[in-house]
Order: sequence, then structure tokens, then C-alpha cells
Amino acid sequence: MAVTIRIPALLRALVGDKSEVSVESGAVGEVLARLVSEYPDVKDRLYDEDGNLRRFVNVYVNGEDIRALDGEATQLKDGDEVAIVPAIAGGI
Repeated sequence: MAVTIRIPALLRALVGDKSEVSVESGAVGEVLARLVSEYPDVKDRLYDEDGNLRRFVNVYVNGEDIRALDGEATQLKDGDEVAIVPAIAGGI
């Protein structure tokens, strides 16, 4: 079983300029661990020193924020789409 991880433009240089990566399914945390295992340079961009997802990194499963689901324990099934979306701050 595989899921697709959508890679934001800011991280594409770290994954061979790919806009998406396919990995074996599991829980969100496992899928992200597989991504980091294959592309180790991504780890510092996604996780803090304690191994937690950074506050400004938003993760969505099929368009739904994992914070509204089971977080990194959210189970995925074949064909699901995981999107990594860095928060953007700005002002006037």
C-alpha cells in the first residue's frame, strides 16, 4: 500500500526537486519517518530538537488537518494524500 506525500516548493530541493513522493502507508508519523529516512535533509525542516513536528509545519490528510484527526497517529490507507504545508506569516 502507498500514500502520496505532497512536497511544498520550499522543501523540493531536499527531495530531488520532486513535488510528490510515494511511500508505504501506515500512520502519519510512520509515513513522515519514511520520508525522512529516504531524504534525511528534510528532518530539520519538519522536526524540532525534541523530535516533535515544528509548530509552523501543517500536515493534512486528504485536505483535513491532522490536528483535527488523531495527529501523527492518524492511520492512512492506500491512495491517501498527505500534504505538508508550511505556515506563512505576514502582515501589512
